[in-house]
Amino acid sequence: MSTKITITTYDWVPEFAHGYVRDIRVRWLCEEIGRDYDIETVPVREKSAEHYSRQPFGQVPILTDGDLSLFESGAILLYLAEGSPLLPEGQNRAIATQWLIASLNSVEPYAMKWAEAKFFTKDEALAARCEKPLRERLKQVQNGLGDREWLAGDSFSVADLMMSDVLRAPANNGLLDDLPGLASYLERSTSRPAFGRAMADHMAHWRAADERLAASE
Repeated sequence: MSTKITITTYDWVPEFAHGYVRDIRVRWLCEEIGRDYDIETVPVREKSAEHYSRQPFGQVPILTDGDLSLFESGAILLYLAEGSPLLPEGQNRAIATQWLIASLNSVEPYAMKWAEAKFFTKDEALAARCEKPLRERLKQVQNGLGDREWLAGDSFSVADLMMSDVLRAPANNGLLDDLPGLASYLERSTSRPAFGRAMADHMAHWRAADERLAASE
């Protein structure tokens, strides 16, 4: 990997999305491994052909590392974590990969259906219906974690980073209140200094975007 990488995120998002745009995952991992990065933006409203050429679904984040352009946050995290303690060796590597994929395939779709109804369409009846299966998935994650501190081995890994980011929105809306084991797990993850630094930069990006928008109106 080359020394300098670039993370592409949106130029602006509504306030309810602050803190949750998925560039936070890449920022957090870069802070964990001490990797410098630049930020560039693409419009959230008017997607360009160039954006679609780099990300066929018009989403973010996108990673640029030399002549490599990579999309999908899971793929980006696995790529950047290679050779670092966040991607363990041996069987724990397979377990970390398993849980990272489970975060994206088995948990996040339920969280996204709930979040879309609650925050995007503001359909409270639908949000309530989506909440029930989401709560069941969250309970299953807690059961899968058991009494372990981390998902794969004895130390924090890329799997914990991904799972914790998926859990943050449900947790911030009370959905972990009856799952103390999972709530403690999330607290361990998000208490890490690297998360604090990443979130501070992430939120500063959106505050600056809001200021630019206000100045242009």
